[in-house]
Order: sequence, then C-alpha cells, then structure tokens
Amino acid sequence: MMYEAIKKLVQYGLNTGLIEETDRFYALNQILDVMMMDEYEEQPGEWDHIDLEAVLKELLDYACQAGIIEEDSVTYRDLFDTKLMNCLMPRPGEVEKTFWNLYQSQSPETATGYYYKLSQDSDYIRRYRIKKDMRWVTPTKYGDLDITVNLSKPEKDPKAIAAAKLVKQSGYPKCQLCMENEGYAGRTNHPARNNHRIIRLKINNGEWGFQYSPYVYYNEHCIVFNGRHIPMKIERDTFVKLFDFVKLFPHYFLGSNADLPIVGGSILSHDHFQGGNYDFAMAKAPLENCFQMEGFEGVEAGIVKWPMSVLRTRSKNPEDLIALGTKVLGAWRAYTDEEAFIFAETEGEPHNTITPIARMRDGVYELDLVLRNNITTEEFPLGVYHPHQELHHIKKENIGLIEVMGLAVLPSRLKEELNLLARCIVEGKDIRDDKTIEKHADWAEGFLGKYENVTKENVDDILKKEVGLVFERVLEDSGVYKCDEQGRNGFKRFLASVGFKPCSQ
Repeated sequence: MMYEAIKKLVQYGLNTGLIEETDRFYALNQILDVMMMDEYEEQPGEWDHIDLEAVLKELLDYACQAGIIEEDSVTYRDLFDTKLMNCLMPRPGEVEKTFWNLYQSQSPETATGYYYKLSQDSDYIRRYRIKKDMRWVTPTKYGDLDITVNLSKPEKDPKAIAAAKLVKQSGYPKCQLCMENEGYAGRTNHPARNNHRIIRLKINNGEWGFQYSPYVYYNEHCIVFNGRHIPMKIERDTFVKLFDFVKLFPHYFLGSNADLPIVGGSILSHDHFQGGNYDFAMAKAPLENCFQMEGFEGVEAGIVKWPMSVLRTRSKNPEDLIALGTKVLGAWRAYTDEEAFIFAETEGEPHNTITPIARMRDGVYELDLVLRNNITTEEFPLGVYHPHQELHHIKKENIGLIEVMGLAVLPSRLKEELNLLARCIVEGKDIRDDKTIEKHADWAEGFLGKYENVTKENVDDILKKEVGLVFERVLEDSGVYKCDEQGRNGFKRFLASVGFKPCSQ
C-alpha cells in the first residue's frame, strides 16, 4: 500500500509540474528517506488526477503506526507532511529564476500566477483546508461586505500545546515573517516551512520578501515583509514602499496594518504589508465629498462613503501621493479634537495613526488613508474605536487591515455556535439554557422580530445576514468619525486643519 501511495505522490509532482520526468527517481528516493524506507517496488497504474489530501493521509497514518511521527496529532502530522512535500520542491533559486523570467518575458500577472499555483500545488497553501472556511457576502448600506469564518488554521491539541511549552525558546527564526523561515523544518511552537519559497524584491532600496499567506482570506492574498526583523512603523517611507510594490505589480493592492496596539494587526514586531488581487468593498465605495490642496493640484481627494474614516487620494504621480500622505499622517499624529473625543496622546501615550492602502486603478495611483485612534476608557477598556462589548460575541479581536477594507475574519467557534443557535431558534428552545450560545441570546432576540417566519430552510441564511450586519456595526464602532452630520463635520475640520479645501463647483 505504501509503495502505491509513494508512487502517487511522485505522480502528483509530475502532474502539477513541481518536478520533471528526470526528477522522478530523485524525488522518489527523497520520499523513501523521509519515510525511513530503504526499499521500493514499482507499482502498476497511472493517474491523471490525484487527491493529495488522501495520499498524504495514507503516508501519515503509516508514519504514525510505524512510530516515525512522534505523536498522532495535527501539529506533528503537519510537521511531517511538509517534509514529504519538500521532496517535490524546486530550490528557491529555481523558483525565483522562473518567476522573474516570466515577469520579464510575459507579464507581472503571469509571474504571480505561476507563483500562486506553486504555493498551492506545494501544499504550502492547503487547498483542502481553505475549502472548509465558511464564506458569504452580506449587502449593507456601505456595499457588499465579505464574511469569513476561518476554519483552515488548525487548532493545536492539548498535547502539542504542552510540548510547545517544553521546547527551548529559540531566536531562530525570530518570527514567522523572517526570511529564515524558507525551508525551515519547524517545531511544535513554530510551523514547518520546508515547502516554503520566497520571492526577493528591492523595495525602497532594501531587501524585502514576497510570499502568499498560507491561510488565504481572499484571492492571491500575499504578504510583503522586510528582510530585516524590525518593528512596524507608519512613516513617509511606508508610502514609498507601498508604491514601489504597486509599480512592480500594478494588478495588486498593498496595505499596512497600523503601527499601534488595538488598531494594529497581530504582528507588530516585524515590518510587513498585506496585499493581493482582490477588490474589497472599501475600494469600490464612492466618494462623498471632494477636496483639493494648494501645491497638490494634480491630486484628487475625497472622503469615502465608508463606516471607517477614509481619505482617498488619487494621482498619476505617486510622488505627489507620498508627499501628501506624509503631510496628512504628520497632522493626524498631532491632532486633538475634544468635541469628537479624539486625543493625539494621553499621559505621553500616542493614540493616532493611519492604516494606508495603495493600488492602481484605470492607470491612476490611489492611496487610501484610514484614520485610526486606539484610546481606551473605563467604559471601553479594549478601545473606544474598537468593536463595542455588545458585539464581542461575534467579533472581539483587533480590526486590522483586512477588516478595515470590508472582510470579516471571524473565529472558528462560530461554526458550531451558529449551528446550535439555528437549532434552538427553529425548535423554539431558550437560547440562555445552552452555555455555549447564551452569549448570543440578546442579539438573537433583537433581530428575530424582523422575520415573520423562521424555518429550518431559511434560518441559516438569516443568521448569516445578521452576522454580516454585526460586522457592519463593528466597522462603525471602529470609525473615529461617524457617518452622520456631526461625524462628517468633524472629519472636515481635520481636513481643513491640514490645508484641504472643498472642491470648487
């Protein structure tokens, strides 16, 4: 049985183009070495389509039974199957050479298409796990919001967590975004990256890495990271870096999480961006107001019709957007508006920063500047401009770049909780009697009155719609200036302080 599974894995490499016919025996022998086998008998059969998940499962089950894998758990199986996939992988230099040859001879789209397919075929992006994520779209007054419940990132089992605590803390790699991850075998407290390949880029005269996220939340979800392990910082050079990348890959947007806790992303210790080939609801949102500034006559600017406070700037000259973005950033860092409860700092702690997103649209460069503030109070200890407590049953985590643009990344617990909630509603049971879902009771009681008839057939769609509407409120909570007359007037006061004037009619 193992001989056939090994042959199928080699055939998978040939079918996907990971290896060529001349690599067949080399790849076979590398797999035998990982499986601790020193013999092989050729098996009959050819396969046009191979279920990679099924083949890997066969090999992993055998490795567990034979004691080759230390523990039969997701953590240890993932460490092992990544070694198996590396047997089919080209060297990093080969990947880069192919990538840049395609970039020069054909197009940036062709090059990224090759690299994205490689990242999936290599099982670095585990397609069969990504398929399990729940995804839907909820229409709102701000456009269609994308909702995902992330099920593709496996949860560690208790034994793996316990083992990770016993592992000696290592400074290598310093974090999961460092260049040194390429080819790293991993450990219980650090994922395996044997099958990981990085494209190196020159950005702002420095070495950067380009890769895809293993947990793709949207099409061609990529990460662009500094070759040095340095903290994130939003400054003039941030805008330079964003546009250096967009010039190289004009079909991709690129954005940065803010650089302060609460309003920043999950990794602030390593300078990095996220991008991809996807149009978010925020990017499609129209402008409500038009502004101009002396000295920047070639720049269009306007407030975006969006629950968070977004200034969109557009120009054919990215240098103008970099200069204007730097001016807006500097002004916002120091800006206090007590009437709107915006404080630049309290007790020496800074609160204002920006989430920037760059893209090219119809031959024109765009830079979206999302105003952020991370102040906390006794009433809102996790942040005034953060999902408020009544929404934490759905979303409690930081609102980073991806959410800012209109895609909710919700915790995996919601799959089970929404299923239980649906059953309770249809069967007319008291939601508060179930400890797993009692936190959803106020929410459910609040929206059920809107629907005349909730049935087994429509309850899932109703719950998805209402989750989407909760995310709409999450974004509204996170906006420093609200989408009402008072909020818009406050936003305009800030823009006036920078030097913007309403466009002449």
